[in-house]
Amino acid sequence: MESVLLLAQASLTDVCGSDPGLLCWMIYEVTGSEGLAEASEWIGRPLNAVIIMFLAWVVKGIAHRFIARTVDRVIAGRQRDAAAAAAEAEEQARTEERPKLQQRGFARALALQESSERSTQRTRTLGNVMSNVASIVIYTIGVGMALGEFDVNLGPLIASAGIAGVALGFGAQSLVKDFLTGIFMLIEDQYGVGDLINVGEASGMVEVVNLRTTRIRDVNGTLWHVPNGEIRRVANQSQEWARTVLDIEVAYGTDLTEAMAVMKRVADEVWEEAPENATILEEPEIWGVEAFRESSVALRLVMKVEPAEQFATARLVRGRIKEAFDAAGIQIPFPQRTVWINQGDPAPVAAAPGVSGRYAHEEFLPDDPASEEAG
Repeated sequence: MESVLLLAQASLTDVCGSDPGLLCWMIYEVTGSEGLAEASEWIGRPLNAVIIMFLAWVVKGIAHRFIARTVDRVIAGRQRDAAAAAAEAEEQARTEERPKLQQRGFARALALQESSERSTQRTRTLGNVMSNVASIVIYTIGVGMALGEFDVNLGPLIASAGIAGVALGFGAQSLVKDFLTGIFMLIEDQYGVGDLINVGEASGMVEVVNLRTTRIRDVNGTLWHVPNGEIRRVANQSQEWARTVLDIEVAYGTDLTEAMAVMKRVADEVWEEAPENATILEEPEIWGVEAFRESSVALRLVMKVEPAEQFATARLVRGRIKEAFDAAGIQIPFPQRTVWINQGDPAPVAAAPGVSGRYAHEEFLPDDPASEEAG
């Protein structure tokens, strides 16, 4: 009996090989025909390869569907937020009585809609990139498994790929990090071309955004190439609206109520005029005394402005406040000095003429009284 089993096992090995397939084994057991079993072996391997590739196609479809749904959810949320912001801008524009601000309100709503469309296209492009990457990975695995059905030795290929992967992981890990960070930055729409951002060492206007680097032009005209993987935080100063915060210092003897009234009047005038590059969206606010400093009192003025116009607004309002303070006789403090020279005469000696608005509080005394008497 044992010899019969050994003979049968030897026959199955001779027919289907040392590692017989399920189809070859079943046909040989049912029919006992070596010819049919051998034919099934030739048919079974291609069939298995086809099944593997079919399963790879199914998995690819599932991955694409998951990526598409994720992209659609991101786009839907972003469009919802953009639509709400655009509707708010339109409502403010309709209720605005001043033509300039009304016109700019509608333009702002249109810009928000266009920004939403660009963000949608960018997100869909990234979704396509991720889908292509998923397809390449899945089909690569499927082809390797299909080749294994034909007894192709994949060991050296896998070993070479593993070594290359380790080398790539150590040598190009920063590059991979840049690409992954760039993908998430674009998906989350953290910033775009034309935004004013601060990423730490570099700040300025964004000129180019791609998957590996971001190019920023600073105020001095320097173009910064910042790898996305090195960006730890992003301060975007150009989304929806901005705020100009001015701490205006006045002398301690100043009537604070009068000074704040002058500041409010100047800011309201700029608000009413609505200059091209200094558009104040809402009524300026005086928040009151901000700090008591060494020789001054700081009064805070706050204005809500169009995105990226906070700097121009601050410069314009500062200049007008200076002129208004001069007209009202309100003093802006500055360092002062009076020089005292002790030459036996206790009366102070004024500083030399020609010192523009500065005097010193410095006292020059001899170190040794004996030297003073000798002098």
